[in-house]
Amino acid sequence: MDHHFFHSTFNRALGSLTLVVVVIALLSYAYLTLEQAKHANNMPSTISVGGKGEVLAVPDLGQFSFTVQAQASTSEEAQGQSATKMNAILAYLKEQGIEDRDIKTEGYNLVPRYRFEERPCPINTFCPPGEQIEDGFEVFQTVTVKVRATDKAGAIIAGVGEREASNISGLTFTIDDTDALKAEAQRVAIEDAKAKAEILADQLGVEIVRMVSYYEDMGMYPMYDTPVAMEAKAGDFMSPELPVGEETTSVTVNVTYEVK
Repeated sequence: MDHHFFHSTFNRALGSLTLVVVVIALLSYAYLTLEQAKHANNMPSTISVGGKGEVLAVPDLGQFSFTVQAQASTSEEAQGQSATKMNAILAYLKEQGIEDRDIKTEGYNLVPRYRFEERPCPINTFCPPGEQIEDGFEVFQTVTVKVRATDKAGAIIAGVGEREASNISGLTFTIDDTDALKAEAQRVAIEDAKAKAEILADQLGVEIVRMVSYYEDMGMYPMYDTPVAMEAKAGDFMSPELPVGEETTSVTVNVTYEVK
């Protein structure tokens, strides 16, 4: 066989094969493009709207903390004095209708006290520091109280102060059942989104088929808060005026609807 003829035949066959591969690739690309266009045309039309719901509520729960402090020469005496003061305050709180579940001990500490005893020191000589000597014990007990009758919070704080509590602080007003407020704000937000979607669909000349997605953002924003920090002394404590203000629970939603 002629060598030149073999190469010529081989090249023609290779060229034909290459052409076939190119044609197949182009046909595959065209088919894929048509399928993508078909899929895109089958995608449903949608509209997205936002809705917002706000609910105002007066806080129905007050909370504050206080500390009882006692010191004595022995730990037993210090603890006994602390217990006497604390029991008097707890009895008063229960008289005011505060339940056991709303009184919580946050901390109890019994610590030794020390004093420095100065040593005699000759004039014009180096004086070492005084000696640290144990000088009794001190007790600190901190309690947090929830007041559900918020209109009585000021009087209750005054009563606690008159019974030798100290460091009365942290009075805040909040909503006890926040879940109910969130549910109501959520309902208002969804109704707002539905109303906007119906108006928009009417303006566009389409009909709402179904909801396809939903997103929610929830936050609580206190409109008025009353933190109170005060040092109480027995027999020298006035009942403060404590406005509770309002809290706003806000829910924002985004809803997407399929239309036709």
